Amino acid sequence: MEEVLNIIKNDPWLEPYKDAINGRHQHVIDKEQELVGKKTLSDFATGYLYFGLHHTDKGWVFREWAPNATAIYIIGDFNDWTESAKYKLKKIRNTGNWSITLPEECMKHGDLYKLKIYWEGGCGERIPAWATRVVQDDQTKIFSAQVWAPGKPYKFKKKTFTPNVGPLMIYECHIGMAQDAEKVGTYVEFRENVLPRIKKDGYNCIQIMAIQEHPYYGSFGYHVSSFFAPSSRFGTPEELKQLIDTAHQMGIAVIMDIVHSHAVKNEVEGLGNFAGDPCQYFYQGDRREHPAWDSLCFDYGKNEVVHFLLSNCKYWMDEFHFDGFRFDGVTSMLYYSHGLGEAFCNYDDYFNGHQDDNAICYLTLANKLIHEINPRAMTIAEEVSGMPGLAAPFADGGYGFDYRMAMNIPDYWIKIIKERRDEDWKPSSMYWEVTNRRKDEKTISYCESHDQALVGDKTIIFRLIDADMYWHFKKGDENAVVERGIALHKMIRLLTASTINGGYLNFMGNEFGHPEWIDFPREGNGWSYKYARRQWNLVDDHSLCYHYLGDFDSAMVHLLESVKDIQKTDVIEVWHNDGDQILAYRRKDLVFVFNFSPTRSFTDYGFLVPWGEYHVVLNTDDKAYGGFGFADDSVTHFTCSDPLYEKDKKGWLKLYIPARTAVVLKRKK
Repeated sequence: MEEVLNIIKNDPWLEPYKDAINGRHQHVIDKEQELVGKKTLSDFATGYLYFGLHHTDKGWVFREWAPNATAIYIIGDFNDWTESAKYKLKKIRNTGNWSITLPEECMKHGDLYKLKIYWEGGCGERIPAWATRVVQDDQTKIFSAQVWAPGKPYKFKKKTFTPNVGPLMIYECHIGMAQDAEKVGTYVEFRENVLPRIKKDGYNCIQIMAIQEHPYYGSFGYHVSSFFAPSSRFGTPEELKQLIDTAHQMGIAVIMDIVHSHAVKNEVEGLGNFAGDPCQYFYQGDRREHPAWDSLCFDYGKNEVVHFLLSNCKYWMDEFHFDGFRFDGVTSMLYYSHGLGEAFCNYDDYFNGHQDDNAICYLTLANKLIHEINPRAMTIAEEVSGMPGLAAPFADGGYGFDYRMAMNIPDYWIKIIKERRDEDWKPSSMYWEVTNRRKDEKTISYCESHDQALVGDKTIIFRLIDADMYWHFKKGDENAVVERGIALHKMIRLLTASTINGGYLNFMGNEFGHPEWIDFPREGNGWSYKYARRQWNLVDDHSLCYHYLGDFDSAMVHLLESVKDIQKTDVIEVWHNDGDQILAYRRKDLVFVFNFSPTRSFTDYGFLVPWGEYHVVLNTDDKAYGGFGFADDSVTHFTCSDPLYEKDKKGWLKLYIPARTAVVLKRKK
């Protein structure tokens, strides 16, 4: 009798699709066996140790996979950028690989170089696909690979690191825009100036965007050209390693946003037409180009491409000690349609034959590899369709991600802020939205990420306050619009963060209501950096209201982290009343109470909770967080007994709940 996988046992609605689920599961098993034989995935994913340029005891060795090439030369500073027999690669028979061995004196650390590749009917200069250092000339704007062999490689002070994932509190960030100055920030500036803020605020993980080298800064790192090269805009590889090492010493995990869903079209800088073959790394025909992203789609059915991408995962973990990855654009990988124009209304949409089983297989292998290298590593899928099993273990029939992004939540907050009067906000709907998830899959909840902060969209604070941010955010000059925005900003965050079943994410600056959108330098704004930065001076200035939001966010994060494994505890609804706009729920010894009414305050509003003595541990209406301080939080609250509920050991907790406030109480045992 065929064994039923756990994801089907956990969700009987998947039973009609068991053949498809079993087929995908077996596909991974068969592909892994085909790729590794008797070895491991970790043994297989070591292409970065073989391909590219390497310094050895005898000099230099360089290798490249280019099956369509007819001749390859290394050109660079060391030979005046001209072809010569001395720097001509030899083809390794029947492999599609090329190699060359050079004496020590043929190149040195810091030299710039490229490949001059010939193919039938043409030739062109290319940056090696496996290059680990790529730089751009300030004057010509031309990118080149760079020989990188510093005399003293960086030695990590923190040899091993165990992430604290109970719960995972992620600070999403971008190195280049992480400073006040109108310029590109550096790894060093981030390490010295921003990491201490993150530590103080209580976040235990940073998710760094735009690490892989990309030709256009304004792409936010999504149009990658050199997958093994940390962006040189921000500094050297050693400076990135020191940043990660320092974060680990602070107890902060570091994951990177990895882009394996597509690649930039560029041919000179990227893989778009490597060695004269536009499909060496990418699908053929109509599937080669992404219709919405102006980019190219990897051919996940080609073993050499799988080797390239799996090696990329291991490289970042092995060389830089990253603790995991947030995989970008997973929805785009899963479906032939890239998820465009699809509603995903029922399970048929996940098993209708329109899924890219090669991509599903690759993602599953990537997760297996990452956890083979480091069982404590974290992988997060940015995925909007709701594909079942995405964040379930492979042994259960899933794809092996540790978490999936709860992308419904920010969409929901945008919708109600835009479309509904405050009087029409329904707590039952809010509660459903933040807790609606598959029981066997962990999620990363968030109110907003970098997506909502980019030009063309709006952050929550801007949707709530808009232009009044500029005129009424000085203490003592707040108007009703600002007071409403400050109150709801805190309540939305508390409701989202306190109901997590995995982790919570915030994009840098959004915690204190950063007033500007993100607009990278481009022709349309005169190549200005004015909006590609974070104005930390605003939150540091206590004459302004920004610090209220920042201080509340920090208090919230610290409170949630103070409860061991709060993300694993049940979220138990205590009460909701859409007419009163009241919501209450509890987790372990914490009780969360919300009054979303813009006008109605309630006295002696009662809830049935476990017997005991309750103390206020966080209040959005605290004056320290920009509230009015209507309630006396020093008062101890005792439950009132009720004979009807004595057998349940419950009593009535009666509270004063001012309009548009939320309070957290802790039961004293």
